[in-house]
Amino acid sequence: MSKTYVITGSTSGIGRALLERIAPESVVFAGYRNETHKAELESVSPNICPFYVDYAKPETIKTAADYILSKTEKIDRLINIAGCVVAGPIEKIEISELRRQFDVNVFGHLELTQRLLEKLDGGRIINISSMASFGVFPFVAPYCASKRTLDMLFNSMLLETKHNIEVVSIKPGVIATPLWSKSVDENSKYFEKYGDFQKEMKYLVANALSNEKDGLSVEKVVDTILKADTSNKPRLSYTVGADSFCASLTAKLPQGLVNKLIRLGIKLKCRK
Repeated sequence: MSKTYVITGSTSGIGRALLERIAPESVVFAGYRNETHKAELESVSPNICPFYVDYAKPETIKTAADYILSKTEKIDRLINIAGCVVAGPIEKIEISELRRQFDVNVFGHLELTQRLLEKLDGGRIINISSMASFGVFPFVAPYCASKRTLDMLFNSMLLETKHNIEVVSIKPGVIATPLWSKSVDENSKYFEKYGDFQKEMKYLVANALSNEKDGLSVEKVVDTILKADTSNKPRLSYTVGADSFCASLTAKLPQGLVNKLIRLGIKLKCRK
């Protein structure tokens, strides 16, 4: 049976792979941030209705929601994928960058959801969170905090709402997506300000580029999304990858022990 989907972050990585899997048989409202991608999305399938939204520009959210609401009477699935990574030592990251992290990864998704909620009644929200939601990974703490907040706010909404909706969180581990190189490009202009942390930033960049090359295939995440999409009784949370499962276990350990292990790991990694 055909469904109506709304997918944010649909131009690359997980979103693009998911789009290609579901568009042949369903109506898909596909979010894009760069105008050059609109025609490309339309060429994938006649079932795709591209819409522009940039969560770093909150004024675009209402326009996007109004467009979607004007084109459909019902939304079966809202899949929140769009995201970014703000990286660096917390003591030096500009507060404006922290705000941008939460605007893109949390507040944008929440506002779009609020605006679409009436037509989501009886439907399902699937959020692409991260294994970062389970704990703090040094020098990407803004990203970790944003994913944890995303999970907490949407779970609270599930508990509070009078709408008939379901909420699912997908928590991938390291996945081979363009998000890694994009994050390096977006953050590299700030790294020169972190003079006391050059070894750590050098490792951070090398690790990000390695993750983009060696991470799990995006298809693994897409398979899990589709499992949550089609299940009659989906779980509230799914991990994807052994590293995400291990992060879920590590989160149960005493924080003091976890901190000691992480500090040791940083020292060893930065010596290489």
